[in-house]
Amino acid sequence: MNTITVQELKKRIDGGEKINLVDVREPAEYDEYNIGGQLIPLGKIQNMEVEELEPLKEDEVIIHCRSGKRSAAACLMLDAMGFKNTVNVEGGILAWQDAFGQ
Repeated sequence: MNTITVQELKKRIDGGEKINLVDVREPAEYDEYNIGGQLIPLGKIQNMEVEELEPLKEDEVIIHCRSGKRSAAACLMLDAMGFKNTVNVEGGILAWQDAFGQ
């Protein structure tokens, strides 16, 4: 697992880079505020229900949550499942909102 700051992530998004962004929060959290990532709640990853991520096993997968804890857990689980390049967003959505506002 690697890490990325919200500033680095925003720069890559704003630069038009194609990134594989996954949000591991719950649907209600996602509905309240999101930055466009694919919603795959942590529980699905814990249950190894990662079919939609399988094609990305060799690619960079950037994962975020509210504060960085669930996404770190998701990265470790995906690493154990054979994913080669998981990246945790440091501080999660809270850091994003602190840096860039709502």
